[in-house]
This record gives sequence, C-alpha cells and structure tokens, in this order.
Amino acid sequence: MVREKVTVSTRTLQWKCVESRTDSKRLYYGRFILAPLMKGQADTIGIAMRRALLGEIEGTCITRVKSENVSHEYSTLTGIQESAHEILMNLKEIVLRSNLYGTCDASICVRGPGYVTARDIILPPYVEIVDNTQHIARLTEPINLHIGLEIERNRGYLRKMPQNFQDGSYPIDAVFMPVRNVNHSIHSYGNGNEKQEILFLEIWTNGSLTPKEALHEASRTLIDLFIPFLYKDEENLPLEHNQHRVPLSPFTFHDKLNKVQKNKIALKSIFIDQSELSPRIYNCLIRSNIYTLLDLMNKSQEDLMKIEHFRLGDVKGILDILEQHFAIFLPKKKF
Repeated sequence: MVREKVTVSTRTLQWKCVESRTDSKRLYYGRFILAPLMKGQADTIGIAMRRALLGEIEGTCITRVKSENVSHEYSTLTGIQESAHEILMNLKEIVLRSNLYGTCDASICVRGPGYVTARDIILPPYVEIVDNTQHIARLTEPINLHIGLEIERNRGYLRKMPQNFQDGSYPIDAVFMPVRNVNHSIHSYGNGNEKQEILFLEIWTNGSLTPKEALHEASRTLIDLFIPFLYKDEENLPLEHNQHRVPLSPFTFHDKLNKVQKNKIALKSIFIDQSELSPRIYNCLIRSNIYTLLDLMNKSQEDLMKIEHFRLGDVKGILDILEQHFAIFLPKKKF
C-alpha cells in the first residue's frame, strides 16, 4: 500500500494519487485528488469522471465458446466434473488485458485427468490473462477437451441472445467494464468568495487496468468527446439532415491543418491510439512515453529508430499516417 500526505496548492490546478493498493490480482484500488477547484466544479468533474470510468472504458472478454461435443448449454459431459453451464460461467470470470481491435480467436486443448485453468488457454500475443489460476474445469478421466473461444474488446455490457445458440457455439454474457466501482467526494475549505474545493476520486478495477490507467483512459475519452465544440466555424446541419450520413473518422475534425498545427492544446489532445497503428507499434510508442500527436512531433525520424524493437517499416508507417492525416513531416534529425 502507498499513502501520501495530501497537500494542496492554491496556485495551480493539480492532481495526485494519494493512496494505491493491490488487494488481489483482480482487485486494484486507487485514491486521487484534484485541487484547488472553485465552488461547484468538483461535483461537475466528479459526476462526469464517474460516468466515463464506468461506461466508456473498453475491456476484453470471452464472448463465445465453441465445442462440437456439447448438445446444449446444460449438458453434462462424460469425464468432466462440471456441466457445460458451469464451464461457461467459469470462462466468464476470466479477466483479460489486451490491445485488441475487434475480435480474435483462442483455444483450450487439454488431456485429462487434471484441472483446467486459465493458464491452459492458448492466446494470441496481444492478449494476456490477469489471473491464470482461474479454475475452468476438472477432468476426471483421460479424455481430450477441445474448446474454441472468441475474444472481443468492447465497452459496456453484452447480453447473449437465445437465437445465437447454434452449431455448438454458445455466447457468453460479457461485462467489458474494467472499472468495478467509483466514488467521488468533495472537501470544501476557505470562507465566502474565497471558498475552494478538493475532489477525491476512489477507483476500483478488475486488474486489467490500474486505477491510474483507468483515470487516464476516462480523461482521454472525455477530451475526445468535447474537442469538436472547440471549432466554432464548423457548419452544423440540422439533425434531421444528418440521419443517413456515414459516421466521421477519428481525425475528421482535425482537417483544418493550419489551425491544428498552431494549436498545441489540440495536438496534445490527439492520442496515438486514434490512428491505425498496429498493437506492437502502439506498445513501443507507449513504452517510450509517446502518447499524443504533440509527443510525436517532438521526435525526429532518428529518435524513432532508436526505440527498442522498432523497424524501418514501422517508422515509414508512422510518417505515412502523419502525412496523410495532418500534412506533418518529421525531420530526419533534430536540429
């Protein structure tokens, strides 16, 4: 557990993690403060952050199980202690962490007798299990267990539909929300017109994200949602005229390049995962503390080539994205 004394500056708005602990592999806790705020601002931020933390952050779950040997969800299986339904419920409890876009496949291939745990799942390299001791089934006889899994990254809650049960494929209710709970509280100090507030945020996660990472993701989501309102001269058609229009791409509202390039606040608000980068390139950039377009613009091509596990083709791909969407060119070397 980490605890820090709370000190408040009256000059600059600051945030700080004042408590951090890991209760188990699937339960992390963090407590944060933001101060000093004017009267009323703490509630405004606290409510928005709570909704973003609980509803907008993406998570990764097993959403479908495939097995040709199972006739229906409540089947009992020879040589397996658990019923098919119990196995599905155990798979639902597995917590995953990934940089997955969309869906991918995984599998379990085990021969009994013995216990089957999350450690036995064969995963693609960009998906990892938070707690690989999670129990799945117990094989009581020397039989082969073959299960196909479908993994998806999404947000919110996905409810299985009965009509989707077909060809030995069984969907699973998926809770994609990595944040288990959020509390916010407010401490006021000062008198009269000088009254100020401190916002306290408590965050519990399932281990796929730390509370600090969840806070970062929620903040980024809120920024992305509000950025379009910064461009006052954009023409907005009446809602009824937009009903059949194709959704805008993530970069559409940055098309006015002259304004974007001169506005460091906007550049700092464009995160690199909004681009079409592969999970491997994205992870390399994050490990090098490159999170936004502004961070990238402060690098040269030579700097990018020094990043561990980076290849020439990776640098070229990044340069193509910057040129295509922003007409930005990175120098070969820093001057």
